[in-house]
Amino acid sequence: MTNSPVPRGRIGVVFDRSRPPEELTGFARDVEADGADDLWVVEDLGWAGSISSAALALSATGGLRVGIGIAPAPLRNPALLAMELGTLARLFPGRLVAGIGHGVPEWMERVGATHPDKLALLEETVVAVRTLLRGERADLRGKAVRIEDTALVHPPAEVPPLVAGVVRPRSLELSGRVADGTVMAEGQGPERVAAALARIASGRAAAGATGPHELIVFSHLAVSDDPARVEAALAPIRAEYAAWLGIPAPDVHFTAGTPAEAAARVRALWAAGADTVVLRPVGADPRGQLGAVLAALEA
Repeated sequence: MTNSPVPRGRIGVVFDRSRPPEELTGFARDVEADGADDLWVVEDLGWAGSISSAALALSATGGLRVGIGIAPAPLRNPALLAMELGTLARLFPGRLVAGIGHGVPEWMERVGATHPDKLALLEETVVAVRTLLRGERADLRGKAVRIEDTALVHPPAEVPPLVAGVVRPRSLELSGRVADGTVMAEGQGPERVAAALARIASGRAAAGATGPHELIVFSHLAVSDDPARVEAALAPIRAEYAAWLGIPAPDVHFTAGTPAEAAARVRALWAAGADTVVLRPVGADPRGQLGAVLAALEA
């Protein structure tokens, strides 16, 4: 008996938030030429805005899918967010994935954008944004979101997927209930992917959801033939994510090692149920590291 090959999922790459925004368009063109399926931009406090970044990447490329990972619900009024996403989706149909999440609590507190019911805020934001993007009139008086008699004048012909960037069990179930997909943060390997899928499935069952639900898994990428160099690059990240995820440091998952080893880790995430793996290069030469993994996956 032989093992069946793992079906190829999508491969994306993150544009590092530390790089100046003027490098984004060139990077987007490069990774599209290299064969990446997705480019993901982030929205972290103090760095570049995700909507403007997504617009730059979409306009600079021809077929690359661009993901927003993620717009914090406390920071983004749902009506304004729908207006922004609707414009992008109308101009670039089928090429946008819109991630929405809770936001980093410390950052939200710093700018006065906290809400006592984070679950309600995220769920109602997703529902309101989708309603508006569908061209329907929104009239919502929820626990956290209030929109009265509002509709988009120019809704997109194709509603972009709304995916929830979440980590904890109740938030994963929420994503299953109301989102078109889930974004899992870096550091989570195949076992945590399988556990997340169970939580998402529970939420989908409770809501009677029947449509597709894309699982998008972010993973730090460190490629080198020198194990010591890889470990030196990943050691501080390992400690940070072990504390944040509440798992032992050895369990923090990376796409790391030689190109063949890194490709095997991508395949393991696909095999566990990830539809898309988004690589976040660590250190120098992000394009070279991505290219090495793409070549190994095709080998």
